[in-house]
Order: sequence, then structure tokens, then C-alpha cells
Amino acid sequence: MAHWVRYQRSGAAGFGTLEGNTITVHSGDMFNGATPTGERIALSEVDLLAPTEPTKIIALWNNFHALAAKLNSPVPADPLYLLKAGSCLTNPGATVHRPASYDGKVVYEGELGIVIGKKATAVSEDEAGGYIFGYTCVNDITAADIINKDATFAQWVRAKSFDGFGPFGPVVATDVDPATLVVCTVLNGDERQRYPISDMVFSAHQLVSRISHDMTLNPGDIICCGTSVGVGVMKAPSNTVDIVIEGIGTLSNTFVQ
Repeated sequence: MAHWVRYQRSGAAGFGTLEGNTITVHSGDMFNGATPTGERIALSEVDLLAPTEPTKIIALWNNFHALAAKLNSPVPADPLYLLKAGSCLTNPGATVHRPASYDGKVVYEGELGIVIGKKATAVSEDEAGGYIFGYTCVNDITAADIINKDATFAQWVRAKSFDGFGPFGPVVATDVDPATLVVCTVLNGDERQRYPISDMVFSAHQLVSRISHDMTLNPGDIICCGTSVGVGVMKAPSNTVDIVIEGIGTLSNTFVQ
């Protein structure tokens, strides 16, 4: 297993593998032939960036049996998803601010993210694993009141694409079996979500295969697997949200009203 990170140091971006508090710097392409340079730097010397630069962020809806049962929603025959704007991305540790134009409920959604490692077009489920680079932590922040504000049109993309509403990271973990993972969301020190990825309606390989038949997936693209029960509103003036997935790491961000 490797934990890949992107970082900024002295105004320059770089990438490498993180072990403990040390980054082994690499050169080349993270997804295709990255080579260690021999340089090692302390994590404390850098600012972590979002670990990839995706061309798109795909976010699943109703992809967990437990949440479907709670909402009394039928299990979908095909993956149900939307696209979040690339401009919503922010870094691990970043502070996310309430949009000035919105005064309604803002919720956290702890999720597993699939990171694509090579261009995937119409791949089979059996082939899909070869196109997955690794997995990451996602907080799919949502302005909940916007979704159904207009009775004629569900505004999913707008609700989920405000600046800062797409933190992910801090690492991409390779050689992980997603079916063994558990997503935990902690709000201001209180655990609010804990659910197994094995409860997904569509597995990671099924998602990559099915979505790649709809659109080409590019290296660095993120598929946010959807969330399960326990989503809630961030009510405090300042909210610390940790998305914890053992085997990957902890994504921590602050949401300020």
C-alpha cells in the first residue's frame, strides 16, 4: 500500500508518497511511471493540496441499502449521479465558508472516493480494477435547502458546487480493498456517521464500469461513492469535520458560518 499526496512548498507544487510524517518526493506522472527523486521532506514543511486534479467529480445518490431503506426509496437499477463543479474543490485542512448568497442548512456527507488511474472508456466490470488508482476520503458538502427550492427542477449541482464544497484527501491510498472499509464522520468531536462500504448498492468496480459506459473517465477523476445514514447539519459558528477511513486516513476541514 502507498499513500500518495500532493503538496505545496515555497510556492511550488510537488507530489510523492507519505509514510509517517515523511514525504518521499517523486517526479514524472503520479499515475504513470512516477519515479522517486531521492529527496525526502518532512510533512511539517509543506501544505497539503487536494491529492489529484480531476477533470470531473462524480457524486452518487442512493448508493447504500441502509439509506435507501430509511428514505423508503427503491434501490436503483443504474447508478444515480451528478457532477460537482471543479471549482468547488479545496484542500485538506482548508476552511470552508458559508456562501454569502445562501442562509439555509449546510450538511456534511462523509464518503469514500474512487480515484481513476488511467483513461477508462466502456470498460467491463472485470477490467475496472485496472483503472482504479486508489481511494480517498471525501466530504460532499451540500446546501441542502437549494435542492428542492424550485419544485420544477432539482438543483443538485448548484447545491453541491459552491466554492469549497468539495474537500478530499489527504491522500490517495493504493492497494486497498474497498469492501473492507468503514466511513466515519466526526462533527466537533462527536461521531455522526459510521457505515460499511460493503453496504453499497453498486460496488467500486461496478461504478467505474457503468459510468465509463456513459462518459470517459480520466486519470485523477473522482467518483464519490455516496453517503449513508447520519448526514446532518453543521450548526455551530465554526465546525470541525473529520472524515475518517481506517487504511486511508483522516480528512479534516472547518466550516465557518
